[in-house]
Amino acid sequence: MKQYDFVIVGAGLFGAVFACEMKKIGKKCLVIDKRKHKGGNVYCEEIDDINVHKYGAHIFHTNDKKIWDYVNSFVQFNRYTNSPLANYKGKLYNLPFNMNTFYQLWGVKTPEEAKRKIREQVAASFENEPKNLEQQALSLVGEDIYNILIKGYTEKQWGRKAEDLPAFIIKRLPVRFTFDNNYFDDKYQGIPIGGYNKLIDGLLQGIEVRLEVDYFEDRPHWASIAERIVFTGKIDQFFEYKFGILEYRSLHFETERLEVENYQGNAVVNYTEAEVPYTRIIEHKHFEFGRQPNTVITKEYPCEWTPGIEPYYPINDEKNSNMFKQYQQLADKEANIIFGGRLAEYRYYDMHQVIGSALKKVETIKAIIL
Repeated sequence: MKQYDFVIVGAGLFGAVFACEMKKIGKKCLVIDKRKHKGGNVYCEEIDDINVHKYGAHIFHTNDKKIWDYVNSFVQFNRYTNSPLANYKGKLYNLPFNMNTFYQLWGVKTPEEAKRKIREQVAASFENEPKNLEQQALSLVGEDIYNILIKGYTEKQWGRKAEDLPAFIIKRLPVRFTFDNNYFDDKYQGIPIGGYNKLIDGLLQGIEVRLEVDYFEDRPHWASIAERIVFTGKIDQFFEYKFGILEYRSLHFETERLEVENYQGNAVVNYTEAEVPYTRIIEHKHFEFGRQPNTVITKEYPCEWTPGIEPYYPINDEKNSNMFKQYQQLADKEANIIFGGRLAEYRYYDMHQVIGSALKKVETIKAIIL
């Protein structure tokens, strides 16, 4: 009989949900994480009574009422609605592309006028099957929207020219012919009142957590004290990069405390011109409708990922996808190792998808152990 039923590597959303659900059925869990804090990338750092999203803006949204009710059972969520702005050469445009955007671009006031303008630009700019991201975007929305709101932002995000990116990255572009600035279509949306740390603390309540512990420094030890390992880290690292290193894009953040009450009047402002090196500025207090006398902003700079920095966006091109399949085949052969989360599954997950994946994995494991 081993000391723990599960040692869970990673105190992010996947690991926290898995541990929480296993505790409910009487299983003993130990959660370890190499960082100094719980929560993975949803961790919030408090500055001047403002919950600062340390690893980029996290806005919870879902159409799944069960998942919405699940997270609200640990902490109440507020009514925050994501309505970002785009700044292009000093002019502001509403996102996502909607009638407000089209009025700002062209002065059109009716849906038919906007549709006609887009049809004209698409017909003038593109005729053939799209071969790259630039052609795909032009074929969907035409030159103005592409050049002002897509091109520069996308090239900064991926670190490559749009004509060198595959068309599948933009399978579709949301275009609304209503005056609606709500970025997400999902029925449920909000931010935990008091920040995401309250959600993580709720999930991990009563569960042993050890921080600043690197699983890879003593893998045999963790295997010796647990019936099963739940691994939420990089799957290629787990298998010692046997087939190569999976690629990611990463982010660099510059956070600044300002002695002004309100810096930009919105939580998220994207900067879509190529000449501005960051992709967006986050003003954190607006996520929770803060009225603090000071404010905190974060500039977000995309960058190439290198080992040692945080991997954010998997590069799901053909080469990396084929490499991941090889790692997945090895993972499927591991009887007592459970893989889950964005790094172990090499997928870009929204928060509700991570939680859904964890709950699904829990049901699979319950069927085996109960």
